[in-house]
Formats: sequence, structure tokens, C-alpha cells
Amino acid sequence: MVAVPVVLVLAVVFLVVSTEEQPAVAAAGRTCSVGMAADGTVAGFGEESLAIAESIVSVGAARGLPPQAWQIAVQAGMAESGLRNLDYGDRDSLGIFQMRPSMGWGTPEQLQDVHYQINKFFDVLLEVPGWEDMRPGEAAQAVERSAFPERYHEFEVAAQQVLGTVQGIECGTLGSDAAAAVLSAATDQLGVPYAWGGGTLDGPGPGIEIDAGVVGFDCSALVRYAFHQGTRGAVTLPRTSREQYAATSGADLTGQELLPGDLLFYGTGPSTIHHVALYLGDGQMVEAPESGSTVRIAPARLDGDFYRATRVL
Repeated sequence: MVAVPVVLVLAVVFLVVSTEEQPAVAAAGRTCSVGMAADGTVAGFGEESLAIAESIVSVGAARGLPPQAWQIAVQAGMAESGLRNLDYGDRDSLGIFQMRPSMGWGTPEQLQDVHYQINKFFDVLLEVPGWEDMRPGEAAQAVERSAFPERYHEFEVAAQQVLGTVQGIECGTLGSDAAAAVLSAATDQLGVPYAWGGGTLDGPGPGIEIDAGVVGFDCSALVRYAFHQGTRGAVTLPRTSREQYAATSGADLTGQELLPGDLLFYGTGPSTIHHVALYLGDGQMVEAPESGSTVRIAPARLDGDFYRATRVL
């Protein structure tokens, strides 16, 4: 089984689509949506996944559970099944959360019933001591007990976007102060060495392999650090550039004007993305480029192996 951490978006950026009462999930300041892509998906998740997310929200709200619980369940489902009700899995695993009849989760018939699965997930979640104080990915892992606990964290942004979409919530454009804070966090690191595998949410960190012994950032760690610090912990992106694209691809900016804070991805496709940078505006970007170099400001490269730009906030 698999789970993920929640990305908390600052409440000031929420816009409700209608003039009706703001949905509970928006009031909680926990989810945000950039809307559907042209193919009807949100962050790469299609019709079945969106329907399951709606069911998770419905069941969770009916049980009086907070939006954090909904986020945990959606992230777990994304990691386990792609948020689909599968009739197969590893050994006898079934359904959205890949629960196993042989481990006492229910009968095979029950583990194909969407509402049964969601209620069972919540039942077990509520038995986890202190789950409300955990990162969503940690709480999901406490339910699922996966051999790959870190995978849950890869879906935090995607789960947030899907939840926001099914609740009818959109992100407004970042205010200049918030955008400036993200970019300032990145540019404050100018001159810090590039370190493959280096960098944490709190600052430069030791690299690995070719950059063993170098303390600094690689490209995705710099971007992750900037968003986490610039939003005061409200937004925590996945670790690698490919994971960051996968988590934000529902906000593809093809054909749209770039704004400061947008993510620029490089590669020939989603599976070959190898670099990410932050757009600064005025045709400039900030990046951690490669081994032997340092964090720098450079002209935004929008040709060659430039693949896509996405918008997180």
C-alpha cells in the first residue's frame, strides 16, 4: 500500500468559482486546483479517478472528518492504484488502496466496493495515534504499511489539485509579495555550489556520487527549497524534476504567458525530464545547472530541449 504528504496552500490564494458558500476544503486552506487539462484530466488523473476523489470527499464529509483525512486517502489511492478501482494487484491486493483479503481488509467483493474501501481506509486511519499531526504521506504509510513509504510523498501536489477540482476551487494568481518570496528564496542561494543529490528543505546539503563532499543544491532541490521556504512551508514539491513535472502537469502552460515563479522543465518528454528551473520574469530564470557550477541567474532557455512550463500556485 502507498501514501503521500499534503501541500498546504496559503488560504489567501483561494478563489471560489461560484458565489455560494465556500466549500469546507477551501475553508481549511488545504487544497487548491488549477482546473482540468484539455483532455479532461487533472494532474494526469482521469474521469474514474476524479469520481473516486469525489466519493472520498463525500464519505469523509459525511463522517465529519477534516479535509486532511481526505487528502491522506486521495494520496494513498494515487500511489497504490493511480486512484482506480483495480480488480488485480500484487498477490491478492485489490481496489483503490490495494487492500488484501488475506490480511483481513475484507472479502474480495467488499474490496471492489468503492464506499466500503473508503470507509475501511478511514476506519484504520482513525486508529493511528496522532495521525492529525503527521504529514499526510506519513499518515498514509501508517495505514498502508508499504515497503516503499516515500512514494506517497510524490503525489502531494497532484492530490491537492484533484481535490480542489472536485470541490470547485481554483487558485488565484500569486500576489507579487508571495511570488517574490519564492523567487527570493531561490536567488538568496546564488553562488551556492551545484551538488548532485544535494539540498534539503532547509538549505544546502551534501551531494552524492560525482558530487560527494560538495554541499549545495541540485536543480530540483533548489526549486523544492524555494517553494517550501517562500511559502513558509505551505508548498512542498516532490524531490526530483520528473516527479515535480508529474505532480504539476495538470497546470501545463503551453500557449500561455509565463509568470514569475513558473517551473521550466527540460527533456524530450515526461520520462526523460532531467532539469528544472524557476522563471524570474523578463526572460530570465534561476537554476542550479550542473556539477562544477553554482546556482545562477541565466537567460530562460525556451528552445532546444525545453519541454514544458507549469504553474504551481
